[in-house]
Amino acid sequence: MIGLADSLISLAPMKGHKPVLPEETIEFLAAKNGGYFLDCTFGGGGHTELILKAADTKVLALDQDPEAGERAKEFERAYGDRFQFQRKNFSDIDQIEEGPFDGILFDFGVSSYQLDQTERGFSFRGDAPLDMRMNPESDRPSAEEWLAKASRSELIEAIKDFGEEKNWRRVVDAIIEARAQESLHTTKALSELILSCIPAKQRYASKIHPATRAFQGIRIAVNNEIEVIEKGLPAAFERLKPNGRLCVISFHSLEDRIAKNLFRQWAGRPAPGDNRPQDMRQRRASLLTRRPTQASDREIAANKRSRSAKLRALRKAET
Repeated sequence: MIGLADSLISLAPMKGHKPVLPEETIEFLAAKNGGYFLDCTFGGGGHTELILKAADTKVLALDQDPEAGERAKEFERAYGDRFQFQRKNFSDIDQIEEGPFDGILFDFGVSSYQLDQTERGFSFRGDAPLDMRMNPESDRPSAEEWLAKASRSELIEAIKDFGEEKNWRRVVDAIIEARAQESLHTTKALSELILSCIPAKQRYASKIHPATRAFQGIRIAVNNEIEVIEKGLPAAFERLKPNGRLCVISFHSLEDRIAKNLFRQWAGRPAPGDNRPQDMRQRRASLLTRRPTQASDREIAANKRSRSAKLRALRKAET
């Protein structure tokens, strides 16, 4: 049986882009006629399209990537005043005038479009300048510039903590040695350097490319992704209507941990660092997911990106 989201995806104009957990996202957002939704990570527009097709809804979409703005023009032509786009980092939600919203969605991490564009420097497939910035027009340093100046502790945080790379010591030492020789300029040079640090047994045993984790960690550091999430999620919660729903899709344990802890806090449940008695906690929301929802085997087979996706959802209290 073909589900609602499968039928909607088949009508979507975006080629090569599949939104993860589509049916589950639409179910938790509870899109209905007259609803107003905020997609904080427009990307290729897959989730926005699902919301617009699920009912007679309106969507405000945000994205800092200038190329996302170009893709948004297709939606403006197709949906008219039902769709609006603003080029913003979702850490700036508190600056938008629109709202409040019936539902808000985050889909963290790099988009399929960004990964597929070799010249953006996110991927180790092919060879390109080391950029990795989600907004290449920003004043943040590129990955090449960041790697050239990062302290050892910053490199450790990126490779060990953000990338969760087991061989982080070897990788960090290799980066420091390579940058002294000014040899880290391209994705190919970096991926080959990382590959040389991974023991042969681990290279062949892993289902993912050996450079995946380190690339991910460097990307997170370059885009300051953890701090952006820590600022954006609370701001989004405040922009929800009473009974509004907040959905968060993450691909990294650190991202999921931030969402989990904030959700528990808003639901009046114990969270790390909160030692107050239960009767002193304020219950501002109810959890729609006690544990994160993950992709089915069927979806993973059709969309490998969904393999590590985790979806959490909550409903804001009435008052």
